[in-house]
Amino acid sequence: MIASDRVGFDNEKYLKEQTSAILERVNRFNDKLYLEFGGKILFDYHAARVLPGFDPNVKMRLLQILKDKIDVILCIHAGAIERRKIRADFGITYDVDALKTIDDFRDWGIDVKAVVITRYENQTPAKTFKSKLELRGIKVYLHYPTKGYPTDVNLIVSDHGYGANEYIMTTKPIVIVTGPGPGSGKLATCLCNLYHEYKKGIKAGYAKFETFPIWDLPVDHMVNLAYEAATVDLEDKVLIDEHHLKAYNVRTVNYNRDIEAFHLLKRIIEKITGGVSMYQSPTDMGVNRASSGIVEERIITEASYQEIIRRYFRCAVEYAVGLVDRNTLDRILGIMKKAGAKVEDRKVVMPARQAAKEAEQCGKGNNGIYAGAAIELHDGTIITGKNSPLLHASSSLILNATKHLAGLPDKLYLLPENIIDSVTHLKKDVLNGKMVSLDVDETLIVLGISALSNPAAKMALENLKLLRDCEVHLTHIPTPGDEAGWRKLKVNLTCDPEYSSKSLFISR
Repeated sequence: MIASDRVGFDNEKYLKEQTSAILERVNRFNDKLYLEFGGKILFDYHAARVLPGFDPNVKMRLLQILKDKIDVILCIHAGAIERRKIRADFGITYDVDALKTIDDFRDWGIDVKAVVITRYENQTPAKTFKSKLELRGIKVYLHYPTKGYPTDVNLIVSDHGYGANEYIMTTKPIVIVTGPGPGSGKLATCLCNLYHEYKKGIKAGYAKFETFPIWDLPVDHMVNLAYEAATVDLEDKVLIDEHHLKAYNVRTVNYNRDIEAFHLLKRIIEKITGGVSMYQSPTDMGVNRASSGIVEERIITEASYQEIIRRYFRCAVEYAVGLVDRNTLDRILGIMKKAGAKVEDRKVVMPARQAAKEAEQCGKGNNGIYAGAAIELHDGTIITGKNSPLLHASSSLILNATKHLAGLPDKLYLLPENIIDSVTHLKKDVLNGKMVSLDVDETLIVLGISALSNPAAKMALENLKLLRDCEVHLTHIPTPGDEAGWRKLKVNLTCDPEYSSKSLFISR
C-alpha cells in the first residue's frame, strides 16, 4: 500500500516501453531469441522498494502480453540444491522456490516448458529433485560443467563443450530462461541451446533482461548503489561500460561481472555464429527499459537510500550469525559511506531502541533480555512495543499497532488471560519449552481465536492487513516464530545484530 504522493514509478508506461523493446529485439533475429531473465520475474520486492509504485509482478504481466510467443525454461544450479541455499524473502530453499515458481507461472496461465539442472555432477539431492519433477510430468534436462570453460573457447564451443549437453526442445520464437537467484546457469543454458540452433541452421539470438543496475542512470545514482547493496555478497559493483563507451562514445553502466566477462562472451558468440558478434558491449545485450517508468526522481532516490540502510542491517545480522565474512560487512559499510547513509535515518530504529531502554527501566524484559520494536504506519505514525514475560517485543508491537489502527484504547487487553495461560502451560509444562512468551506466529493465532468472542480483538484482527509494506525495526534478531509471522504480514523488517536470547539454541 503506497500513498499517491509516494509513487515514483509508472507501471503502464514501463510495460509499453519494455514490450516494445523486447519485440524490437526479436525482430532482429528472425528465427528465435533466447532471453535471459536476470533477477526475479515474480515477487520482485527489491524493485518495489526502490521504485515505489513498481508492481512486484509487472514482469509477469509483460510475459502475459507476450505469452503466445514464449516458451519458458527454468534453470537451477545442482550445487544450490545440494547446499539447500535459501531465498531470503520467502525463507525457502532454491529447489522449493523452483517448485513454487512453476505453480506461480501456472496461476498466471503460463506453463514452464522444462527445468534444467545446471552444473550437474551426480549430486544425490539433485537426483531426488529431478525424480520429484518427472513424477509430476515436468520435463527435466541435465547440463554438466562445460569442458574448457573459461579459457579454451574452441573446446567450449564444440560437441565436447556446449554440444555435450542435451538440446532443449522449444517451439516459440521467444525462449524465456529464468532461475531462482544468481548463478543458476541461465547464460550457459542460453549458449548451449544457441550452439545447437546454429548447428541446425537456425540463426537464433541472445539478449539479457535485468532490471538492475539501470544502464542509463549514473554509476552513483542511489538506485544503482542500492543494487550494489543488494548484491554485496556477490561483490557486484556498478561501473561505466567501457566496451560501450569505446564502441559508441555513449556513457552507460553495467555491473562488473558482465563487463569483465564480455570479452570472453563475445568470442564465444562469434565462435557459435561463425561471424561477427551480434553485440559490441554488455549494454548492447540488455533490453531493460526500467528508467522509462521513473516519474518522480526524488521519491526514487529516497526509497533507494532507505533500501541501502535496510540492506546494511540484513548484512550485519548475516555477519552476526556467521553467514557472511568480515569483508562482506566492510563492503556494505563502504556503500553506506558512499551513499552518506546513517542507520538513524531509518525512522523506526531509534524508537525501537528507546522502547528497549524503557523495558529495561521497567524491569519487564524476559530472562535478562530487554527488547524493543517499532513500526512506521502508512500515515507516518510510529508505534512501539517491548518484550515482557508474556509477549515478545514483536508481538507487543503488533497488538499496539492494530489497536491504534482500530481506534481502541492503548490499555485494552486483546488476548484473554486464560488463553495466554493455557498456551504458556502448553509450552512450559507439556512441551518442556524454555521460552514461554508468545512469538508473532503464536500471537496471531491467539488473536484469531480471541476474535471469535471479543469484538475488540476482531477489530484489531481486521486491521492486520494495513501493516503490509510498513517499515519495522527490532532491537534483536527475531526468533523463527517471529520471523515467520512478520513474513506473513509482508512488512519491511530490519533488526539490530543482537541475539534475542542468551541461549545458544532457540527452538521453533
